[in-house]
Amino acid sequence: MAITSNVTPAPAPLKQTLASAYIDFTAQATAGWAQQYLPDLMEQEAEIFGDRTISGFLSMVGAEESMTADQVVWSEQGRLHLSYNGDYDHTGGASEKLITVDADADGQSLSGSKHGIRKGDMVLVASATATYTGYVNAVGDLTFNVDWYKTGPTADIADCKILVFGSEYAKGQTGRTGANEPGFKSYNNNPIIIKDKYEISGSDASQIGWVEVSGEEGQNGYLWYLKAEGDTRARFTDYLEMTMVEAQKASSALTDEFSNSGILGGTQGLFEAIETRGNESTGITGASAATDLAEFDLILAEFDKNGAIEENMMFLDRGTSLAIDDMLAAMNSYGSGGTSYGVFDNSEDMALNLGFSGFRRGSYDFYKSDWKYLNDMSTRGIINEKNTAGAIRGVFVPAGVSSVYDQTLGRNLKRPFLHVRYRASQTDDRKLKTWVTGSVGAVTSDLDAMEVNYLSERCLVVQGANNFMLLN
Repeated sequence: MAITSNVTPAPAPLKQTLASAYIDFTAQATAGWAQQYLPDLMEQEAEIFGDRTISGFLSMVGAEESMTADQVVWSEQGRLHLSYNGDYDHTGGASEKLITVDADADGQSLSGSKHGIRKGDMVLVASATATYTGYVNAVGDLTFNVDWYKTGPTADIADCKILVFGSEYAKGQTGRTGANEPGFKSYNNNPIIIKDKYEISGSDASQIGWVEVSGEEGQNGYLWYLKAEGDTRARFTDYLEMTMVEAQKASSALTDEFSNSGILGGTQGLFEAIETRGNESTGITGASAATDLAEFDLILAEFDKNGAIEENMMFLDRGTSLAIDDMLAAMNSYGSGGTSYGVFDNSEDMALNLGFSGFRRGSYDFYKSDWKYLNDMSTRGIINEKNTAGAIRGVFVPAGVSSVYDQTLGRNLKRPFLHVRYRASQTDDRKLKTWVTGSVGAVTSDLDAMEVNYLSERCLVVQGANNFMLLN
């Protein structure tokens, strides 16, 4: 089915006021305002796009904390057990074989460092077709030798998986040689300054219009600047969230053309954090329920490899949300023979609910919500429509809190996986600053205008990105 849209979402915000943004009565067939008959004016603006703001995502899944530095640094625990990727060399002696370790279980290269396998360890070595049990009798920086308890592999293994599961010592032997230090990973992000401004001359601020304005910020009346200032504030509030979601760190410093000494570097937003340190999936296509469920199980398997957080929230675009609804509906025994009626007791007289707000699969609970930001054609929706191959279709966010070591405070803290850090001190709170200058209202300068300034300085901290999933 083809859908043709004739929606014209004008007037859009512009730097200047244009005649095209207003009703022109002089263009009518009659004499317009020169006629003696008064038109029937509907004074109040029609809110044809509903609630136009998209903020609220971070307030649902995260928290906000102040900071007093140019950078926030946090550390995350490494894995507890020893597991690696390596290559098995079969050209050694009859029982003693050499294994070269090149990366840890997460694929991080060990170049320039040492593995944690020690002499006396018992290991499992797996190829694509078999698993072998061995005893480590000698180690090097990035190698170790192994004796097989039973028959070992008869050929080289280009990419094997290695797991230490214990150790064995003979009677009267001395203890371990060497010790393993716990590993951790340190991450950082830096806040950026976000600004906006609204300006109106004193003359325009003192005249009324014939349209009664309304807006998301609660503004109403016949003063147009109330509408424009409120929309600017609402748009800036959305920018604060959109920046935390979309921003990227620059690969090299950008020169700030507004200041010879200013240097811009960006900040790491949610999407980049997941793409860099988390998981991505291209499944849940809506092609068939069986296929989608299998693809969803692959996501669960990926979660099993990481933190295995039991409760997760899904924020999805419309297409993916409906695909999951169809997948779950196909699991219903009534689906093949007809629709299941009713929300509560299968009564055909009640409303038919074809959507799902949550479900449980395996040991995981998932709560589903539509994310307006991905659907709205004035935000990410227009980008996803154009670049369908690289579209962001949703994100899985773990619920609960994580324990991390905060190097600024010097102690372990429990925080939501997502939280915003903003600059603040006893002198200046830069979470969301607003100030008015000019001659309108309280006079602060000789400028015959009112200037409303907005500013925030903040960044997003994504802890445990390995527990997040980006659908694209």
